[in-house]
Amino acid sequence: MITVDELFADDRRNPPPERSLPWQETRGGVTVVVEPKPHWAEDMTAFRLTDRAYCYYADWTLNGPRARFFRHPETSGEAVMAKARAMIAREIVGRWRT
Repeated sequence: MITVDELFADDRRNPPPERSLPWQETRGGVTVVVEPKPHWAEDMTAFRLTDRAYCYYADWTLNGPRARFFRHPETSGEAVMAKARAMIAREIVGRWRT
C-alpha cells in the first residue's frame, strides 16, 4: 500500500516538465505551489501558497519572488495542493476497496 506522501515524493523525482502532481518551491521568502503543465499549455502556473495570485513558471524560474503575479479570484497554492491530495487519496481508497 502506497501513501499520498509517497506518491508526491515519487513524482518530485521527475524533472519539473515531466511531473504530474503539484509541488512547492520557495525563493526569497515567497512560497508557491507549481501546477503541472496540461498537454495544451505553453507553460506551468505557480500559485502563491496562501494568496490568490499566480504567475507563469518561466517567470518564477527567472525572477523568483520578483515574478509578476496576477490576482486569481478563487485559487491559491493551498487550494491547488489540497485538491490534488484529495484526488490522490480518493484514488488510493478506490483501488483498496476493489
